[in-house]
Amino acid sequence: MIGIINYDAGNLTSVKRALDYLAIPGIVSSDPEELGSCERIIFPGVGNAASAMVALKKRGLDKALKGAFGRGVPILGICLGAQIILSRSEEGDTECVGIIEGECRKLIVSNRALKIPHMGWNEITIVRPHYILKDIVPKSQFYFVHSFFPQPRDGAMVYATCEYGGIFPCAIGRKNIFATQFHLEKSGSIGLAMLKNFSTWDGGPC
Repeated sequence: MIGIINYDAGNLTSVKRALDYLAIPGIVSSDPEELGSCERIIFPGVGNAASAMVALKKRGLDKALKGAFGRGVPILGICLGAQIILSRSEEGDTECVGIIEGECRKLIVSNRALKIPHMGWNEITIVRPHYILKDIVPKSQFYFVHSFFPQPRDGAMVYATCEYGGIFPCAIGRKNIFATQFHLEKSGSIGLAMLKNFSTWDGGPC
């Protein structure tokens, strides 16, 4: 069973529908104990880092997430869930969950033709192999909606990048956690393929 963390940060329904389409059992929950019994966890989200951290801490979900990571439970972060697993965010100068050392930075572009937030389809460049990225062809396109991006302190934790007025990390990971800035659940068949890969990943080395 895959547990989808509910902390009122959006896109939960679309993630659950994607799992249903793939016939992968999943539940949406804000109960740390219930999530603690799940074999895998998806940490999605759309919104503001500061507000998200308030909601997580209020429900004890930040501790539940770190606990699951410590036990080796495979975890998948999506969008906001890829940002607030870091140490801090420039959005509101917010202290975050801290599973991966680094910070979430504001996306800045010098080309006035490029708008913020970065919204729409864009191709990614895979820079390091990972089980969740297996069978993903080079230059595949995924759906993005964001104004900030995750920047791990250790470059070896970056698995894919994207270019939008500059190159930024869009897939990061450490041990049994993997996270994407792009929305797998809104990226068609290729996003579904990555969700399928996650459903069979044991959280071990790639």
